[in-house]
Amino acid sequence: MAVMKKITPAEQLEIIKRNTVEIIPEGDLYRKLKDSYETGIPLKCKLGFDPSAPDLHLGHAVVLHKIREFQDLGHEAVIILGDFTGRIGDPTGRAEARKQMSEEEVLANARTYREQVYKILDPAKTELIFNSSWLAELKFARIIELSSKITVARMLEREDFSRRYREGVPISLHEFFYPLMQGYDSVAIRADVELGATEQKFNLLMGRFLQKEYGQEPQITLTTPILIGTDGLQKMSKSLGNYIGITDPPGEMYGKIMSINDESMLEYFSLATRLSPGEIEGIRRDLDRGRLHPRDAKMRLGHEIVALYHGKEEASRAEEEFRRVFQRQGLPDEIPLIHLDSSNWETPADLIRLLAHTGMVSSNSEARRLIQQGGVRVNGKKIKEMKTNIDISEETLLQIGKRKFIKVLIK
Repeated sequence: MAVMKKITPAEQLEIIKRNTVEIIPEGDLYRKLKDSYETGIPLKCKLGFDPSAPDLHLGHAVVLHKIREFQDLGHEAVIILGDFTGRIGDPTGRAEARKQMSEEEVLANARTYREQVYKILDPAKTELIFNSSWLAELKFARIIELSSKITVARMLEREDFSRRYREGVPISLHEFFYPLMQGYDSVAIRADVELGATEQKFNLLMGRFLQKEYGQEPQITLTTPILIGTDGLQKMSKSLGNYIGITDPPGEMYGKIMSINDESMLEYFSLATRLSPGEIEGIRRDLDRGRLHPRDAKMRLGHEIVALYHGKEEASRAEEEFRRVFQRQGLPDEIPLIHLDSSNWETPADLIRLLAHTGMVSSNSEARRLIQQGGVRVNGKKIKEMKTNIDISEETLLQIGKRKFIKVLIK
């Protein structure tokens, strides 16, 4: 599909520069945009995902929205699903080697990624490829040739490798191959641009380096910001429990958004919605001048994000549910009821064990922490004692925080 002629290369560059951290080098990106504009040949924009977990979250979506901007400007997206690299695992930011995943685990996760990326990307301008298509076919002689192009000293320039080396933490040889394989992906598809989060800079630059080594014009490297999680402290991560999944149910997604701190709101408006810079600046100005209450701004944020992934009707329903449950102290319309087998349970039942068994918490220690913080209620009553046994001979309402509700009953 040809690039839209009405948007000049300079205008395209200004759009692309929004919500980016670094473009390496910016001048070459402008030249590529200009060549594309004049020839009508779209740029090939690469984005790689290792399917290390089954779901994408709003943190992943930041770079997906950026590559969607390229698509809206007439360019093409090539999504590399790292079924081969995913078996090794990206060592970026790791204090130790990742546990290697099985081929079955990687492929199962990859199937969900294929479905989820189309919540953001234009299918007509998207190509999804498994990198095993070329990496699994490399003969050992070609692997030796590839590894000869980079020195150990260069690999140790990576902060995580360097730190582990200084601290005497083992670095397995196969971990050095990860950035080489990601870089080789760019050679295999002849990428014009590669996008990734700031922490991926070393891997992205490896693609530029290897393309030069193989006689190709080097790709442009574009990095995007990292979205802070709902805790307001660390990057969004499923393992940290501070994530908002793009497939979360509308009500749960809305509730999680309402839980972020006020200081994070404008960052979420910029990185997680499709509002224009002018609209976001208007929200910031109204907040600063006291014309907009932070709660109302956050409700607008929740509506925008839920509508993006579930549609406006579901967003309005989630907002109304939030108002009813949290502002009017009501209960959700539908609360799951879990029946407990009497052969495994007695009444009264230990509350901590019950919370862990029903999936309300991930562990007994999390249950204890939440009780200590006053975040657990039984039939609306806040629990203060760690050793609490509750009667489950009748339907009993368990609540954690403002969003999690279940009912339990022994059978």
